[in-house]
Amino acid sequence: MLGQRLLHATPFDPRPWTPPRPAVYVAKEARSVGDLFLRRVARDGYRIAFRHKHATPDGDGRWQPTSWLQFGERAQAVASWLIAKGLKRGEKVAIIGSTRPEWCVADIGGQLAGCVTLGAYPTLTADQLAYILDHADARVAFVEGADDLAKVEAIRERLPKLEHVVVWEGGPRPGCVAWEQVLGSAIDEAAVRERVAGTDPDHTAIIVYTSGTTGPPKGAMISHANIMTVLAHQEHNAPFDEGDVSFNFLPMAHVAERVLGFYGRINAGIESWFASSIPKVLDEVQEARPTVFGSVPRIFEKAYAKVRSQVDQASPAKQRIFAWADEVGREVVRRWQAGQPIPAPLAAQYRAADRLVFSKLRAVFGGRVRYFVTGAAPIAPEILTFFWAAGFPVYEVYGMTEATVVTHANRPGEVRLGSVGRPLPFCEHRIAEDGEILLRGGMVFQGYYKNPEATAKTIVDGWLHTGDIGEIDADGFLSIKDRKKHIIITAGGKNLTPANIENEIKAADPLISQAHAHGDQRKYLVALITIGPAEAIEWAREHQLVADGEADRMLAAIRADPLARPDGLAELMQSVTADRALRARVVEAVQRANGKLARVETIKRVYLLDRELSVEEDELTPTLKVKRKNVEKKFAPVFDRLYEDAGAGLVIE
Repeated sequence: MLGQRLLHATPFDPRPWTPPRPAVYVAKEARSVGDLFLRRVARDGYRIAFRHKHATPDGDGRWQPTSWLQFGERAQAVASWLIAKGLKRGEKVAIIGSTRPEWCVADIGGQLAGCVTLGAYPTLTADQLAYILDHADARVAFVEGADDLAKVEAIRERLPKLEHVVVWEGGPRPGCVAWEQVLGSAIDEAAVRERVAGTDPDHTAIIVYTSGTTGPPKGAMISHANIMTVLAHQEHNAPFDEGDVSFNFLPMAHVAERVLGFYGRINAGIESWFASSIPKVLDEVQEARPTVFGSVPRIFEKAYAKVRSQVDQASPAKQRIFAWADEVGREVVRRWQAGQPIPAPLAAQYRAADRLVFSKLRAVFGGRVRYFVTGAAPIAPEILTFFWAAGFPVYEVYGMTEATVVTHANRPGEVRLGSVGRPLPFCEHRIAEDGEILLRGGMVFQGYYKNPEATAKTIVDGWLHTGDIGEIDADGFLSIKDRKKHIIITAGGKNLTPANIENEIKAADPLISQAHAHGDQRKYLVALITIGPAEAIEWAREHQLVADGEADRMLAAIRADPLARPDGLAELMQSVTADRALRARVVEAVQRANGKLARVETIKRVYLLDRELSVEEDELTPTLKVKRKNVEKKFAPVFDRLYEDAGAGLVIE
């Protein structure tokens, strides 16, 4: 099985395989999220629910386990505190912070109290946060630490309904409640159980605010019934074994990590390990050694680029070994996808490739990952095939906030690379005349909070209009082309999907980190391209544009924190993107990408940006998806110059 055993999903496994014990799911009997949680605690109270890093004098930290029973006691304390403060069923509780155990305890505490919980990204500006908290009518806000507390305090006067702010870190402070005080509340078990028993499946469970790429964010109301519909069929989407371990770092404010990740682990009773911070993910994943892993496409793109970059810097002998292993792995994947047998000589070659190359790649993620799950945006087939060849089954899934996360999935025994799989049992799908994907089923959300007009445009005659363009093949597999609003219509009337074009560009060279295709109502397409900072530093070192010591300093800072921008990086990026050799390499990469595209899709000119697009500049969402509308507006003069000035940008022959 391509170096990993994924429940017989693939045809060839070079290592012994032991049948796993499947997880026991509890969602089919649950009426609400709170009910789901209490059932898990009752069933597995003394088993480990999660682990997190506990500070130690040596600074390394120690993984501290928390049982389901301990988790339950803390969550019931939060629920009892909320009830004591007068919060009624259906009132709103906001949670602002990074992914950590306190987030989960606050969320379940709110659910046990019958409240509606909502998450907010800690990266939001004060104005963005004020809009969400005010629009949601939040009465209580849980915040992580001093920075989030300062943000809330700065907008407190604009939030007349916000009565209580609870801070996880730092102890008692004026105007807020310490987390320890909430956890120390007397548990009113009878009151909590009454709230859970009185929560109807059709009550709203959570409100998830969209990223607001096309205006103010909308609050999607998702019911308990929506969530239980998805979780009751979880074994069809992400099958867990009883001993599986999950590693958690994606933002809890995102509906995928919230419902499929967090609530899904409650449903299956899976142990979670929480990364102590984003910069420590790569180190701590080797300590946690997870067996299942969910992530966004950008992470896989970055990992692929890093591997390619390291290979480019390796000795000629190692480059040849990697190229041979990659070719062997891709041939195995090709035959598997075509339903062809794996000849004995090829199987022997794959065993050797696995020993020499692929096993070392898997060790980076702890060596035990059975499968990855990813969604939110398409991944280039080139990158997907690489991971499968290396023994990393990556299951692409599809869904959206308004469809309670997931409606389609590739899954063991049913995989078609380049598609997002078949619909799950609870979902109907069809393609409208204009190519839009329409969905129907028990997972369709209740509507947008305080926005009936937007709701009426999204749900028409029971069908959820996704805004995505797709195709369904003869076997029922769905392929996503792009967002309907992202479609480029050329001056010649051709409809093009930029995601496919951009993925080919990014896959063409590991130096390229981001690509944005432009050409609506134009005669041809142009693109904005960025170079990854780490890759730029390595390029600069190789071409004597920066001293070794300076390169090491900047790389160390970026490896410690991928979002860091060390001193001197901005100037170096300007030098690198102006370098003739690098610009020639980018041209060659785009030419290779063009060779895989239809003539009308090819890129004719490129603007090479001297920095990456970022969340801080409001160019990316918190999940690292490009805000196309914002990029189009911000770089409109740049795009105009590419068409109007013969000397502008890089010309692609």
